[in-house]
Amino acid sequence: MTRSPAPGAAPAMRILHVEDEELNRRLVRAILDRAADPRLRSAVVDEAPDLGAARSLFSSHRPDVVLLDVRLPDGNGLDFLRELRSVDRSPRVVVMSASVLAIERDEAMDAGCDAFVGKPYMPAELTATLGRLMFGHDEIGQQDPPSPR
Repeated sequence: MTRSPAPGAAPAMRILHVEDEELNRRLVRAILDRAADPRLRSAVVDEAPDLGAARSLFSSHRPDVVLLDVRLPDGNGLDFLRELRSVDRSPRVVVMSASVLAIERDEAMDAGCDAFVGKPYMPAELTATLGRLMFGHDEIGQQDPPSPR
C-alpha cells in the first residue's frame, strides 16, 4: 500500500517501510499522520510486507528512507540492507527490530544502517530519529538551523 501526498503538493519525502506485520505498518502510518513536522506528515510511504516487495518498490521508487524490519517471512532484513549498501549509499536506513540486544544492534550498524529503533518504540522516538536523519534536528517541530549568511 502507498500513501501519497495531496495533488499539487510539493515533492514529499519518500519512505519505504519493510514490515511483515500489518499492525506495525498501520502504527507507523498513524505516527507519521500525527507527526508535528509537516514534512513527515506529507511523506509518501510505500509498504512492503516482505523482501521481494521491498526490492521491487526500492528499484521503482528510490526512497529517501527505508524503515526496515529484520525478521521477514522471506529472509533477513540485514541481508537486504547489505545488498542496498553494496550498490547505493544514499537512502537513510532505520532498522526497527524487537531484538534489542547489543550484539544485534551492532550487527545492524555494521550492515550499514543509519539508526536503530527497538520495538516497541514510542512515537516520539521514531519521529525524532527521522527528524535527525532527514532534517538535522532531534526534536520534531524544531526549526532547522539557519543557514550561514
